[in-house]
Amino acid sequence: MQNDTTIFGIRAIIEAIKSGENIDKLFLQKGLKGDLFSELEQLIRQERLNASYVPIEKLNKLSNKNHQGAIAQIAPITFYDLENLVLDVMESGKTPLFLLLDQLSDVRNFGAIIRTAECTGVSGIIIQKKGGAPVNGDTVKTSAGAIFKIPICKVDHIKDAVFYLQASGIKIIAATEKTSDLLYDVSFKEPCGIIMGSEGRGINPSVLSVVDAKAKLPILGEIESLNVSVACGAFLYEALRQRR
Repeated sequence: MQNDTTIFGIRAIIEAIKSGENIDKLFLQKGLKGDLFSELEQLIRQERLNASYVPIEKLNKLSNKNHQGAIAQIAPITFYDLENLVLDVMESGKTPLFLLLDQLSDVRNFGAIIRTAECTGVSGIIIQKKGGAPVNGDTVKTSAGAIFKIPICKVDHIKDAVFYLQASGIKIIAATEKTSDLLYDVSFKEPCGIIMGSEGRGINPSVLSVVDAKAKLPILGEIESLNVSVACGAFLYEALRQRR
């Protein structure tokens, strides 16, 4: 059984996966057993899908349907392959500008960032399969439909995407407070990718250790940081300013 973005029930989810539905995220009941559930788990591993094991209370909060301990969210878009996207952008003749989101968790921030990215000519957005905000109806709404106009890639690990972009001649710039370099002192004119971290943790230290440059926004008030979607907008518009 399903609505426009959600599927409920073990058998229904198994059939959806087998038929090639674009599953974004699965929520499975902790401790659930049985042959059918084992078949679902095997399919999830085989297709390398993003699944979280949660208490039944979480599932009941997500849906009042007879979910049988399993709920799947369908992505409203088709995700791009990173290698194909980078190649397409390079061949287009435009200077690449990629945006990497390191496990951003708030769907409203995610949607707002997608909207700004589309408005500033970002070549593509790269997210991690696990640990980030879902791509669902709320994302569509907060992006004002921009999600349908900009390529989005899902990768196993952001760090792997960083290495691939660097090998393709794309400089990686991290938006982080852990630097003395201001945003306005860093060049965005050449092919580059900007990494934004999650709301609470920021950019993963292992990712931060392999970037080419770091930059921060000047903060004059007493609050130490900006909302991530606001900070992302400042970075993207500085890149646009430099390229005009």
